Amino acid sequence: MKEKAMNFPADLKYSKTHEWVKDLGNGLYEIGLSDFAQKELGDIVYVNLPQIGDELIAEKAFGDVESVKAVSDINSPINGTVKEINEAIASAPDSLNKSPYEFWLIRAEGSVGEALLSAGDYEASLPK
Repeated sequence: MKEKAMNFPADLKYSKTHEWVKDLGNGLYEIGLSDFAQKELGDIVYVNLPQIGDELIAEKAFGDVESVKAVSDINSPINGTVKEINEAIASAPDSLNKSPYEFWLIRAEGSVGEALLSAGDYEASLPK
């Protein structure tokens, strides 16, 4: 069986720790896990997300994801405040394995750090 090629939408920015960021405008962002992250983690069984109003600090953990392989931190690619959490992920964390770019983790207000990568640069930074 041929393995499905990884997907890195060009309209998103990526962190070196494998989170994606979608700019929704007016300083609002969606944050999720990249296709690479979900593939490396394996079957995701639990996601621990912050509370609405929690402060986010770029490159610091705001939650974690548990898979059959390990528990891994989810790092914030922005400085800001959590405005919304995706409740659907709590009841169906395996959605991240099926469609990592359709299922965001949080929406936050703030500013993007300098360290985000374009889709091409992110893909080039991944191990071969």
